[in-house]
Amino acid sequence: MCGIVAYLGKKPAQPILIEGLKRLEYRGYDSAGLGLINGSEIKIIKSSGRISVLEEILGEPDPKEVVGIGHTRWATHGQPNTINAHPHLDYTGKIALAHNGIIENYSTLKTWLISKGCTFKSETDTEVIANLIGYLYSNTDGKDCPKDDQNRFEWAVQHALNELVGTYGLAIICADFPEMLIGAKKGSPLILGLGKNEYVIASDAAAIVEHTTQVIYLSDNEMVTITPQGFHTKTIDNVEIHKELKQIEFSLNAIELDGFKHYMLKEIYEQPKALGMCLGGRLDLRDNRVVLGGIGKYWREFTRSKRIIINACGTAWHAGLIGEFLIEQLARINAETQYASEFRYRNPIIEDDTVVIAISQSGETADTLAAVEQARERGAITLGIVNVVGSTIARTTDAGVYLRVGPEIGVASTKAFTAQVAVLAMLGIELGRRRHLSAEQVRCYIQELSRIPSKIEDVLTLSDHIKKIAEATCDRENWLFLGRGFNYPVALEGALKLKEISYIHAEGLPAAEMKHGPIALITKGMPAVFIATKCSQYDKIIGNIEEVRARGGRTIVVANKGDDNIRPYADFLIEVPEVLEEFQPMVTVVPLQILAYHAAVLRGHDVDKPRNLAKSVTVE
Repeated sequence: MCGIVAYLGKKPAQPILIEGLKRLEYRGYDSAGLGLINGSEIKIIKSSGRISVLEEILGEPDPKEVVGIGHTRWATHGQPNTINAHPHLDYTGKIALAHNGIIENYSTLKTWLISKGCTFKSETDTEVIANLIGYLYSNTDGKDCPKDDQNRFEWAVQHALNELVGTYGLAIICADFPEMLIGAKKGSPLILGLGKNEYVIASDAAAIVEHTTQVIYLSDNEMVTITPQGFHTKTIDNVEIHKELKQIEFSLNAIELDGFKHYMLKEIYEQPKALGMCLGGRLDLRDNRVVLGGIGKYWREFTRSKRIIINACGTAWHAGLIGEFLIEQLARINAETQYASEFRYRNPIIEDDTVVIAISQSGETADTLAAVEQARERGAITLGIVNVVGSTIARTTDAGVYLRVGPEIGVASTKAFTAQVAVLAMLGIELGRRRHLSAEQVRCYIQELSRIPSKIEDVLTLSDHIKKIAEATCDRENWLFLGRGFNYPVALEGALKLKEISYIHAEGLPAAEMKHGPIALITKGMPAVFIATKCSQYDKIIGNIEEVRARGGRTIVVANKGDDNIRPYADFLIEVPEVLEEFQPMVTVVPLQILAYHAAVLRGHDVDKPRNLAKSVTVE
């Protein structure tokens, strides 16, 4: 979840590293630091707090410092203070590294290293890696240890990595080799960008795209060694490998604020265009079918499947729950949605004809990736629904569908959620077409799906109205979000958004479950958000609204435009366009995103960098 950037080239490294860290700050912002090679020494500058704090203590860039590493942290081991900030030096002062991931056996390694005379300054697991490399590099008793220094350094890195249990994305430098940079990956993303006479290593393409669009994606248990003469890639077991050059598929403009105050607001407003990109070329109205090229030869297995398991975490889990309902409704296949963080530690039953779908915006979510690997080991066909091209889940699954919504920088996911639901809807429609849906049903579904972007445009015009609702309610510390059917997961997502960025306690529920306990929470003036659009359970949810009103709660109701019947039940009414019931979540979630955004801003919070959260959860 931390952000790593490293540079080797001819330009001063400091400003390049700082700019890269700013583009990665959504991955963590507890502390930050730089490690720069200056002659035969490594200069470390780090601080707690945001990158802006680090900038204040930096001096002018030294033109001789053309190799360096940078890190922005989301704390796991040890508090977010300056001592625990990365980069970490080894006990000899010669080796420095930045790390994204968790080392599970760090305690055992630390005890052993202390017995060998190594000293530690921090509480982090990362310092163990630095000291282990430093110890192996400084003690050359191993029979297979190379005699020349450069190869000995690589040898020490490889042997250290083979001792680690856990995950890592690493950028490593050594004072003895001021023109060398090493990167390594296992379970945490790491990309090498190839520019003209310069190289950038980063956790995310956002930190690379300003310098080059040519990249190499490292796979697990691989490392890259870079010098001004070039680079070479190998496994950590010293097997040379050839990596294919890839193209970054977005521009620098895609990760700029473009006049918006926050990335989250920008991404909320990007949803019509983003969803248009997601659907573009995939809805074939002429031949009355959905085209998902990434599934290719697996359509037959998907169509014949008897069970589909959807694995995801957080917002993606809410999208998966809607997908479960869609697949059962449209394709009549047994589907279930599971938390990847639980699935990976269970002994799940994977029978023949089981398909496992993994949903992750980043394609790097550690729990979801582990669930995929377990499913593959048990013989399931796996499908990845991800946004980031070349991500680990995209490369690990048998088949996949990209969201194609462009970079999502805001920690609170918005446009990725609507696209995930859209992909699941397309999957459900095509599976249904191949199994039992009539041509007229398929045509109706495809046409309705194609109209969703314009209906979201209509919802976006309500932002000022929703802001007034937030002004009247955001001082309350406990909220309920309630929905039924396809809008039940929307209630969960609306509650999560409010929690994530405004720090208001909110609970999402199926509306019918409120009377089975949570109704005891309702007090006078407590906000209760209902998604009450026209659907098969419309009359039932009006009854649930009445139950809240009878107990003094204030109702915020998302309903269809022109539904005068519901006005008497709403203290605050948000009117959205009518949509086919199965596809309503893509429209009804948008006002809840806007509501959470305005509540957070009114309460004075940093919307894009909510406390304790980071964008891509690449650790357990």
